[in-house]
Amino acid sequence: MTREKIYLFDTTLRDGQQTPGIDFSVEDKIAIASMLDEFGLDYVEGGYPGANPTDTAFFSEKRTAQAKFVAFGMTKRAGVSASNDPGLASLLQAESDAICFVAKSWDYHVKVALGCTNEENLESIAESVKAAVAAGKEAMVDCEHFFDGYKANPAYAIACAKTAYDSGARWVVLCDTNGGTQPPEIRATIEALIAAGVPGHCLGIHAHNDTGQAVANSLAAVEAGVRQIQGTLNGIGERCGNANLVTLIPTLALKETYSSRFETSIDTDRLLNLTRLSHAFDELLNRSPDHQMPYVGASAFATKAGIHASALLKDPRTYEHVTPESVGNFRKVMVSDQGGKANFINALKRRGIEVGKDDPKLDRLISLVKEREASGYAYEGADASFELLARRTLGTIPEFFSVEGFRVMVERRFDSHGRVKIVSEAVVKIVIDGLTIMSVAEGDGPVNALDLALRKDFGKYQHEIDDLVLADFKVRILNGGTEAITRVLIESTDSDGVRWWTVGVSENIIDASFQALMDSVIYKLMKNRQLAGKIAAE
Repeated sequence: MTREKIYLFDTTLRDGQQTPGIDFSVEDKIAIASMLDEFGLDYVEGGYPGANPTDTAFFSEKRTAQAKFVAFGMTKRAGVSASNDPGLASLLQAESDAICFVAKSWDYHVKVALGCTNEENLESIAESVKAAVAAGKEAMVDCEHFFDGYKANPAYAIACAKTAYDSGARWVVLCDTNGGTQPPEIRATIEALIAAGVPGHCLGIHAHNDTGQAVANSLAAVEAGVRQIQGTLNGIGERCGNANLVTLIPTLALKETYSSRFETSIDTDRLLNLTRLSHAFDELLNRSPDHQMPYVGASAFATKAGIHASALLKDPRTYEHVTPESVGNFRKVMVSDQGGKANFINALKRRGIEVGKDDPKLDRLISLVKEREASGYAYEGADASFELLARRTLGTIPEFFSVEGFRVMVERRFDSHGRVKIVSEAVVKIVIDGLTIMSVAEGDGPVNALDLALRKDFGKYQHEIDDLVLADFKVRILNGGTEAITRVLIESTDSDGVRWWTVGVSENIIDASFQALMDSVIYKLMKNRQLAGKIAAE
C-alpha cells in the first residue's frame, strides 16, 4: 500500500514571532531557519518582507538549502491592480521559493476590516495568486478565520477557497484563527469543502491552540483529507500558541494509525534529533524547556511511583507509549544506562566522533555530562562546548594556549559634565608556547571588555581569530538570590558563515562568560584545522 505524503510547514519565524516576549533578530532567524532546514521540514515560512526591516533583510537572500523558503503577506488591495500594489511587489521580489498570501474568508471581516465587497476580495485572491505563479513562485493562500467564516456564510468561505485553488494556488490553507473550533467541526467543514471541489491534496490546516486542541484539530484535518500541516516549534505563537510540530511529527511517524497510511519528510534517523531540536530552540529563546512536553520533555519518560518504576524495570512498554530513544529522549528509571549510551553514541556520530559502546571513556563522558548538567550546564543548546568536552574526554585536543589569569574592573564615576559614566576594563594573561601575553581593554560592559582583552593579542593565532564575531550573548539565572548560579550561552560566527554555541556556568557571571568565550575561541581554532565542527556547527 502506497502511503500518502503529509507536507510539514513551519511558521515559527512568522506566526511564532507573535508570541509575547519573543522578538527575533535577523541573526536569530538565520540560526532557526538553519535548524529547521537541517531537520528536514518541507516548508520554512520566514516572515513578512516589506512589513519591517528585520524581515526585509532576512529575505534579501534565500535562507534554506533543502526546505522551500516561504514569504508571507497580504493579497493585493481592492481597487489597485496587482502590478501597482507595493505590498505585493515586496513579496514578488523577496528571495523566496513560495509566497503564502493571507486572505479574508469570513464575509464579516471583508466588510469591516477590508471595507470592500465580497467580489473585490475574491478578485484580490485570484490576481495575487496569478501574479505569484507568473513570477515563478509556488503560491499558497491562508484562508483566515475559515471555520468561523464557514459557520457564518458557508457559500462565501468555500468561494474564497475555490477561487484560490482555481487561480493556481498549490495549497489552500484553512485557518482556525481564533482557535475555538472543535475537532468534529473541523472534519465536517473540510469534508464539505472537498465535496465542493477543492481536493484534499491541495488543502492545509493552520490551527491555533486556544482550547488546547491545535494538535487534535490538525490530526482531524488530516483524517478529513488535508495533506499539509502548519505549526511551530514547541507550539509557540500568539495567545495560547499554534499547533506544536514537535508533538505532531512523532505522532504521525510513530503511531500506526497514521504511519501505516501517511509519510512525512522526517524519517526515523531525523526523528532521533527531535529532542535536541526542541531543547536547542528553547535555549535560543533563553527559556527553560517544558519538562512535561510530550515526547521530548525531561519528564516525558520519567516516573516516581514505585509500582510504575518496578513495572518499567521489568518491561518499559508497560508505561511507555513509544521508546524514548526513537525521539532522542531517554527514560529516567532504568536498570542500566544502555538507552543513555545509545543517545550519546548517536550524538557523537553526528559530529564525526566514533566510539565503541563498551569503551570506558564513553562511560566517563556520560557521567561527566550528567554531573555538569546537574550543576547547570545545558548542552542541547551548546553544540560546540559539548563537542570540545567529548573530544577532551575521549581523546585529546591541542593546547593552543593557557590562561594564567584575568581581572575585570567596573567603575562608576561622573564625567566633567556631572553625568554618570560606567567604565569596564579587563586584563587577561595568556601563555602561548611559553610566552606570557598580557592584554588590557575597555568595553561597553565587563563581558565585552573581557572578550576584547582575550582576543586583543593571540600571538601566532591572531590572524586565525580576526573574523570571529560574537553574534549573541544570553544569561539565565538558574536559582534565586544574589548568590545564584548563572548560565551564559554565547553564539559565535565567522567569515565562513558558520555559527556555533558555547556555554559557561558559575556563581560568578564574569567567570561563566569567560568559560563560554574560551570554548568559542578554542572551537574556532579547532574548526580552522578541520578538527571540529564537521556537523555540529550550523
